[in-house]
Amino acid sequence: MRMYDIIKKKRDNRALDYKEYKFFIDEYVAGRVPDYQAAALLMAIFIRQLSKEETVMLTKCMMESGDCIDLTAIPGVKVDKHSTGGVGDKTSMVLAPLIAAAGIPVAKMSGRGLGHTGGTIDKLESIPGFRTELTTGEFIDSVKRIGVAITGQTGNIAPGDKKLYALRDVTATIDNISLIASSIMSKKLAAGADCILLDVKVGSGAFMKDIKGAEELANTMVLIGNSSGRKTMAVISDMNQPLGNAVGNALEVREAIDTLKGKGPEDFSVLCIELGAAMLVLGEKVKDMEQGRELARHLISSGKAGEKFVRFVENQGGDPRVFENHNEILPKSKEQLEIMAENHGYISGLDAERIGIGAMLLGAGRSRKEDRIDPAVGIVMNKKLGQPVRKGESIATLHINDRENLEQAVQLLRSSITVSERQAANPEIIKRIIE
Repeated sequence: MRMYDIIKKKRDNRALDYKEYKFFIDEYVAGRVPDYQAAALLMAIFIRQLSKEETVMLTKCMMESGDCIDLTAIPGVKVDKHSTGGVGDKTSMVLAPLIAAAGIPVAKMSGRGLGHTGGTIDKLESIPGFRTELTTGEFIDSVKRIGVAITGQTGNIAPGDKKLYALRDVTATIDNISLIASSIMSKKLAAGADCILLDVKVGSGAFMKDIKGAEELANTMVLIGNSSGRKTMAVISDMNQPLGNAVGNALEVREAIDTLKGKGPEDFSVLCIELGAAMLVLGEKVKDMEQGRELARHLISSGKAGEKFVRFVENQGGDPRVFENHNEILPKSKEQLEIMAENHGYISGLDAERIGIGAMLLGAGRSRKEDRIDPAVGIVMNKKLGQPVRKGESIATLHINDRENLEQAVQLLRSSITVSERQAANPEIIKRIIE
């Protein structure tokens, strides 16, 4: 088998088979296929597109290119959740203890962030002492004992995807639904869960900017999951404004804890209940979404989800007092700066992407992998879409430790905010549910 023939076949718009995808991925990971041939095939795929069957095959080959986590030692139906990413997305910190409190084991591998803010791992590490680098034994044992663990991704999960993604990033082949879906799902399948819930973001702060593209991506990933023997659902949710109020690592931990106490922002709380309900359906604890919503609300109001969060934090070395005293335990910035409204009206626009980049400039995210995150800094939105505002009233609060990029961050934040005379409809947080 030759890469030349595989490239030519795809270039001529003919479908590749499993053996051809397997050869390509394995040989590329081994270093026997050069970047220029891999790039040629990626461009052929980008232009000619993949069939549904090809997308499933490519995903399977990338999953098989590295380690696959074996969770069979953990009893029960294991449910995983993945978000396509957004601004202020802190759902895993709420959902992991919430679902574990229902008796569904949560064994979650998460990553660090590159871009707007940190990933789940970065956020959890803002809790003093919290360990995110668990051995496989510690990871499995934690889930068996207390029902939940979150650890960083191992270095050999889907290495085929890792190499291809880096190449796609520099060859203008990112924006292809099949390549996006196979990239995400190869890692999720390798993580070993029995069921997968996908939170597909759509809007200004998301990778998918329009509902049509989000639906296509969600449908493709659900198809891959179900075709691979994993029961899979997708929820399409709004990302035209930051999720919740907080954007920044420790700030988002505070908000997640408040939500577990039943005191979180409305949009974030609604999304957590909806995603929680879907995970409870997948985990076979309830018959339908309505029963799932009722159980999710009960687990929060009864304090059971909060109790599980405390055990989860303590088990991984974090300070368990953070749940009751997060204002004392979590790191705080040296100073704060208020962004005031310049006229009366209603908030009609909050560009989530610009707000996220503003938080990154303050030190809450990374523009390069080697950048260090400051857990204390970020932005808290004091107003959301549709809310009234008066001239001189605070729209947002910047939490600052370093003033080097402050002026640029302030300009970005101001440009992200639109105030109009007429009140616009508040966006629905849940757009679609795909099973």
